Amino acid sequence: MDAPSTPRGFLRKYLEHLSGAGIAIGVLTSGGDAQGMNAAVRAVVRMGIYVGAKVYFIYEGYQGMVDGGSNIVEASWESVSSILQIGGTIIGSARCQAFRTREGRLKAAHNLIQLGITNLCVIGGDGSLTGANIFREEWSGLLEELAQSGKIDSDAVKKYAYLNIVGMVGSIDNDFCGTDMTIGTDSALHRIIEVVDAIMTTAQSHQRTFVLEVMGRHCGYLALVSALACGADWVFLPESPPEERWEENMCVKLSENRARKKRLNIIIVAEGAIDSQNKPITSEKIKDLVVKQLGYDTRVTILGHVQRGGTPSAFDRILASRMGVEAVIALLEATPEIPACVVSLSGNHAVRLPLMECVQMTQDVQKAMDERKFKKAVQLRGRNFESNLNTYKRLCIKLPDSQIVKSNCNVAIINVGAPAAGMNAAVRSAVRTGISDGHRMLAVYDGFDGFSKGQIKEISWTDVGGWTGQGGSILGTKRILPGKYLEEIAEQMRAHSINALLIIGGFEAYLGLLELSAAREKHEEFCVPMIMVPATVSNNVPGSDFSIGADTALNTITDTCDRLKQSASGTKRRVFIIETMGGYCGYLANMGGLAAGADAAYIFEEPFDIRDLQSNVEHLTQKMKTSIQRGLVLRNENCSENYTTDFICQLYSEEGKGVFDCRKNVLGHMQQGGAPSPFDRNFGTKMSAKAMQWITVKLKDSQRTGRKFVTDDSVCVLGISKRNLVFQSVADLKKDTDFVHRIPKEQWWLKLRPVMKILAKYKASYDVSDSGQLEHVHLHPQEESAGI
Repeated sequence: MDAPSTPRGFLRKYLEHLSGAGIAIGVLTSGGDAQGMNAAVRAVVRMGIYVGAKVYFIYEGYQGMVDGGSNIVEASWESVSSILQIGGTIIGSARCQAFRTREGRLKAAHNLIQLGITNLCVIGGDGSLTGANIFREEWSGLLEELAQSGKIDSDAVKKYAYLNIVGMVGSIDNDFCGTDMTIGTDSALHRIIEVVDAIMTTAQSHQRTFVLEVMGRHCGYLALVSALACGADWVFLPESPPEERWEENMCVKLSENRARKKRLNIIIVAEGAIDSQNKPITSEKIKDLVVKQLGYDTRVTILGHVQRGGTPSAFDRILASRMGVEAVIALLEATPEIPACVVSLSGNHAVRLPLMECVQMTQDVQKAMDERKFKKAVQLRGRNFESNLNTYKRLCIKLPDSQIVKSNCNVAIINVGAPAAGMNAAVRSAVRTGISDGHRMLAVYDGFDGFSKGQIKEISWTDVGGWTGQGGSILGTKRILPGKYLEEIAEQMRAHSINALLIIGGFEAYLGLLELSAAREKHEEFCVPMIMVPATVSNNVPGSDFSIGADTALNTITDTCDRLKQSASGTKRRVFIIETMGGYCGYLANMGGLAAGADAAYIFEEPFDIRDLQSNVEHLTQKMKTSIQRGLVLRNENCSENYTTDFICQLYSEEGKGVFDCRKNVLGHMQQGGAPSPFDRNFGTKMSAKAMQWITVKLKDSQRTGRKFVTDDSVCVLGISKRNLVFQSVADLKKDTDFVHRIPKEQWWLKLRPVMKILAKYKASYDVSDSGQLEHVHLHPQEESAGI
């Protein structure tokens, strides 16, 4: 039942309508570990207990299921406390040969029946999930065999007749078809980018070439996305081998970059990289080639298991928590007729897909690679992989000027509003895409203020080299709106013959676009294509579910919360009140609360009063009686005029006297700073490339038809809506905007608010109407999906 397409009179479905009473759920992690697995385990345990089910840890994966005994233990609410921020898996993972045999699966079935477990939540890769499906198909036969040997009685055969399986994909390689991101991939990208950023400074000092080998035996996702995120000179992938004579082409490219005054080269290699004849391309081979052909000082760095380790990113914690909750709901709704499913992510939407369809397509990729059908392999990986690959090729390799068809158009780029990490990656992408399309690119410095003063310069391909990893805004950005300077800006547009405008910024950018659009009647200079790419930590721009910079801010909040929780655990009986940014938009507070495991998050969108504050204090008082003697509360800066951070801290201190003490922490502008996260680098890169493609199409149409741009569809916001990238005119978005509080009237993330509350042990009404429909895996969706 997909809510948006439901007819009138449709009854919405809530979690309260589902009960887990009498149900036993087993949760296991299998295969290679991945950061975020613990967040998934925590969500399954707490959601299971919340709906009245019994939940069991199955230690050491399938091995623990086969061995039974102390490997299968009932979980409690407290047993998953403080695991959200820990990498790997606390319940262990092991390869299990015994489970591959029927005899091993017979033992496993017997161990589960003894505890009444007929629901399994399996977190692992395609091998682990295939094993689970075989187990499910054999289940009734295994029970018959156990009954015949006298190990269980006939009543047990009837009572436990069906085994329900739900899978979650935990794999840092992102090698599973059907899901945009697997649990652990984003964290692995964080590890890679941290290393690349560190290596770049030393490489620059010594004018070195670095060859970095990253994980990905059969899948090049990590190599491709990290190459996109750091602007690597060359990348080697299993799915897309280099063309013949690649050795020569690569050396030419490296020497050209050095000739453009670039002091370093970065080459990224997936461990499974191959040439077009399926022969391995190793990092040592590449190093030897560069040294021999070019004589450059070249070093190899193999990242290895560093990529699997460390604390999970905010994205992985939220993803795993959502998937864990969705997995429990799927188990409650499972029937023998419904095939085993995988809960996965499509855009920002949780979906259920038939497990074996996903496994089959994943195996088809490897088959295509083995048969050297590399184009098909890339297509099977999905639209996002293909889009990433095409974007990388466009931004990495500049064609000679003689091969670029000039458009005779000037396109200006401007940053507006507060700085957001990822803005520079977006500018770099726009400049290089524009140059590839034959445009002359102009950079506007210091927002609309600089625009009115003529701070406009041509910006070249090499000018934006190395911008992806830099935080803030290199062009400079201000909150000033264009309204007061329309005459001057129109004059500058005319003087520089600007044919199109790309604005990268937050709510001020949106308001500025509205003002420029309204001024078209008076100033024909504004009758050009104008498009905005949302970039703000607040994530409050209408027309998009995500903004560039919000993910980096979320990681800053999550890291700080982890440290404060550690401090509170050390001192015992301490509650921290943390104030986040966001204006009136509660995105950072709510999602930060979900990622950090907060006890409460106060936001403007959900009004609260003194009774709610009192209830939270009582909740924390009860919590202090358990083994978890610490608290964490997030507060959005503008959530209430009178219930300020100071007030809430003083109230908690007074009401919690003798039980706990209270401290406050205002995060402030830390949330706007720092190096952009891999997500924001890639999001900025892809969104800007898309925006420039839109501008190019509009300009070509105009040159062909001679029409001026006066209609609403030539002033747009490019955003993500549910699962797709969408262009929406600012005129249409006005009705969806709360201009007083500078937020969209409807915000998708509010649906996740009950998840945060449930996982913090509060009763909450959770709308699960969007869950329940099993979708099918499609080779290519109609539109490009919003995954990164």
